[in-house]
Amino acid sequence: MNNTTISEARVTLGALLRKPYEALQTKVYAALAERGFSDVRPAHSSVFRYIKPEGSRVSDLAERADMTKQSMAYLTANLTDLGYVTIAPDPSDARAKLVVLTDRGRAVWEALVDLSLDAEAHSSARIGAERMTQLRAILSDLAKAMSD
Repeated sequence: MNNTTISEARVTLGALLRKPYEALQTKVYAALAERGFSDVRPAHSSVFRYIKPEGSRVSDLAERADMTKQSMAYLTANLTDLGYVTIAPDPSDARAKLVVLTDRGRAVWEALVDLSLDAEAHSSARIGAERMTQLRAILSDLAKAMSD
């Protein structure tokens, strides 16, 4: 058996999608640290990516992120300790709790979006605006096709 990983053995669609995403993630989180949020890690993206503006239940975040409730509870507890979210009563169900972004959490969310758009603009400049527009259209179509 050779020393090739599964990803290296054959360039799959997953590998082609993953490599640019991993590079994007590395650049965005490095720039996020430069903006004063060095304690936010890529693992926290599962919270920031799926939280609703009015807050979300841990179980809903876990379902959207396709992870266990325990793992999501760990991430939200960590973000609570860091001051990015609070846990509040759910106004629609007194037994349930909502994870709600703090002002600092909203600042991270906004910075993540801005930095992602900056990285996209940089990539667009490298490959050309027309090709980036085509890539976005293809990826949108692919997402729809794969959800069927």
